Amino acid sequence: MVTLSERKPMADTRRGEALREAAERGSPLARIRNVGIIAHIDAGKTTATERMLYYTGRVYKMGEVHDGTATMDWMVQEQERGITITSAATTCFWREHQINIIDTPGHVDFTVEVERALRVLDGAIGIFCGVAGVQSQSETVWHQAQKYGVPCLAFVNKLDRRGADFDRVVTEMRERLAAPVVAVQRPWGREEELRGVIDLIEMRALGFDEESLGARVTLGEIPSEMLEECRTARREMIEFLAERDEALMETYLSGQEVSADAIRAALRRGTLAGEAVPVLCGAALKNKGIQPLLDAVVDYLPSPADVPAIRGYHPKTEEPVERRVGDFEPLAALAFKLAIDSYVGRLAFVRVYSGLLKKGQNVYNPRTRKRERVGRIVRLHANHREEVESLYSGEIGGVVGLKQVTTGDTLCAENQPVNLERIRFPEPVMAMAIEPRSRADRETMMEALKALAEEDPTFRIATDQETGQTIIRGMGELHLEIIKDRLLREFDVKAKAGEPMVAYRETVTRSGRGEFIFEREIGNRGHFARVVVEVSPRTRGEGNQVEITAGQEQIPGEYHPAVESGIRDGLVTGVLGNYPMVDVGVEVTDGSFHPVDSSEVAFRSAASMALRQALQDAQPRLLEPIMELEIVTPEEFLGDVLGDINGRRGRVKGITSRDTIQIITAEVPLAELFGYATSLRSLTKGRGSHSMEPKTFAEVPSMLEAQILNR
Repeated sequence: MVTLSERKPMADTRRGEALREAAERGSPLARIRNVGIIAHIDAGKTTATERMLYYTGRVYKMGEVHDGTATMDWMVQEQERGITITSAATTCFWREHQINIIDTPGHVDFTVEVERALRVLDGAIGIFCGVAGVQSQSETVWHQAQKYGVPCLAFVNKLDRRGADFDRVVTEMRERLAAPVVAVQRPWGREEELRGVIDLIEMRALGFDEESLGARVTLGEIPSEMLEECRTARREMIEFLAERDEALMETYLSGQEVSADAIRAALRRGTLAGEAVPVLCGAALKNKGIQPLLDAVVDYLPSPADVPAIRGYHPKTEEPVERRVGDFEPLAALAFKLAIDSYVGRLAFVRVYSGLLKKGQNVYNPRTRKRERVGRIVRLHANHREEVESLYSGEIGGVVGLKQVTTGDTLCAENQPVNLERIRFPEPVMAMAIEPRSRADRETMMEALKALAEEDPTFRIATDQETGQTIIRGMGELHLEIIKDRLLREFDVKAKAGEPMVAYRETVTRSGRGEFIFEREIGNRGHFARVVVEVSPRTRGEGNQVEITAGQEQIPGEYHPAVESGIRDGLVTGVLGNYPMVDVGVEVTDGSFHPVDSSEVAFRSAASMALRQALQDAQPRLLEPIMELEIVTPEEFLGDVLGDINGRRGRVKGITSRDTIQIITAEVPLAELFGYATSLRSLTKGRGSHSMEPKTFAEVPSMLEAQILNR
């Protein structure tokens, strides 16, 4: 299968080709920008998005995150907590360009929202705090964007805050992100004295009128005390671009004055090729720097026409297939998100890569191999829907009426099918038991849980085989807390939940063999099967692999699906504590069948029991999730914080000094981090902060393993 790493955008991809566009579409392809806002939590993503919507005329009043009035944070839980939980899509217009924006969460528990947004976007704006700089989640989302080959802009925000340093943040981006960043602006003033920004391309100062909430931009001369500094910065910008752009190099070496248009053209080529990341600056909360950021989106980020053809494979032949952008090309669209909408019901967010998606149209789903009818099509604006007749190639919108679609499904033309690469999601690391308050509430609770699991691929539901309890799994304490809150308030489910628990895994540490003969009489009919299984450990993170190498004379091909099904079922619950098995290679090497008595039931059961024997023979071990922890603490509390990390079985990876602040990166088992926020506040007198994200799974120490299994 062709991966998305081959989708790296390139400049002038479609030059010389005639794009076939429908005359009735609202915006030409060249004037569309599909953009995501990505950042660490509290870097100012939603605040910046609110300003974009206000200055483009999409909303008449700015919403504020701290007041719970932000347009894009429409969920009750988002408004109460002042954080983004679910990615919200909207459309606005700037300089006759249609900009489709997705505002993504910054909290690691909701990283799935970033992953699926970046999968379908053509460009991204990375927002960085001018004080905190490049933070842990900043790195995570940046690398997610690079994985999908998404061209990026960077916006250094909060430069009006005490301790803000634009140059330091740019340096950190080069060092920690290995990003080819190039500053195209400089802040005009420092900290509380921030007046605006200096445009290095046009060499002018931009001020933002406070009475009009920054809507009026004033152009002026660069202050004399900053002139030499800005000339040096402009020269460095031109030299950076000339090294990567032949056209600009010729002009620069000839000694001619490099025009603003030539710089912008080189920046666009470099950005689309992934060789440059323009860095802008401002203070979104103080309404400074947003209009130039919108200009940069139009000038430097790609349109759907600038991105190479999306690649997938034929669902039957598995041959590589390409789909070029264009309204008259065969349909290829990706359902990247599902939402349960109280007004329209089941809503699928889709990105149309090629062709045209019309209301009432039949579309083909290669996963289910079935046709479905498109009910209604809507353009999205946070939680508001605007009904339209069609979605054209390059556009993002919502589709109502698709009953069997799940996240990552392809919608295409049945006579020219294509399967686009599905989105891969991380495994949940935390679990919680949940029970209905009465037997009558059980059905309502299960329906609500299934609806939430459809929306969120990192949320899983399981049943404990021993206790019969319903276990829900998610990416962290906050994730499960939001799920519980939505159950109680949004779905009106009467349920009680236990305390969050670590979602352990099991694996094997050596090779093992198992053999089982299933021979029984069920319903006056004999059932016979013999299966031999060998298991072996795989590299951490590779996942499970099942292979049947037994010959046809041992296990006929008609029974292979049953054997594989039995093995997959057996891997769901391990042999130590009924936790899922991971990173296990399973090979079915031998078997026997009876021409009359063999059956699928017999082979499924024999395979499952043979696997269990093999796993017990392979020295199974318990695995626990390890979190990467980043702690920001004043220098005087460094010793106490380090001692606390050591006491939690943590391993310190590095300490970075920044003025009087120390930044600690460490790897700590998740089991040791429950209630860590409270402990850190106590250790640092409320002045420390932290963030964490799943890193890997590691073996639990033998002494602790026995305690966990004996609980």
